[in-house]
Amino acid sequence: MVDRKDLGSWLEGPGSRSGAPSAYPGERLGMPRTGRGSIARFGRRLVGVVIDWTACQLIAAALFDVPLPFAGVASGNDTLILLGLFALEQLLLVGTAGYTLGHRVVGLRVLSLDGQRARPFQVVVRTVLLCLFLPAMFWDKDGRSLHDKAAGTLIVRT
Repeated sequence: MVDRKDLGSWLEGPGSRSGAPSAYPGERLGMPRTGRGSIARFGRRLVGVVIDWTACQLIAAALFDVPLPFAGVASGNDTLILLGLFALEQLLLVGTAGYTLGHRVVGLRVLSLDGQRARPFQVVVRTVLLCLFLPAMFWDKDGRSLHDKAAGTLIVRT
């Protein structure tokens, strides 16, 4: 669960929560430094979400006549359709396979903190917060975004 100390630790810098500095992201969680099972870095995560968003835009354009970027002006309803498709992708694919299309392409997987597949409630919490966008923009020294921290999940390399 996210508590006040977690948010404060982001502002105070490395070592503030545990008192000991981490040598690399994920060390405090028992994750390897690099390779399979290591915490996913920001660049991979960003590429993955861009792939997911692009796929959702293409689906929205094909099924619901939502204009593609730079091809027209999207209305408020068009934006809701696009966000709904993105949320549906997250719920269905992370909930069943453990990764989205974008995650799969860049070699990532969503896991629960215990190393098991994310549970349905975790996937729902993670998806709702991800769709709010701002929680995904703040992360701790282990590379976990606020939406992952609140859901008790993490994204690792496969």
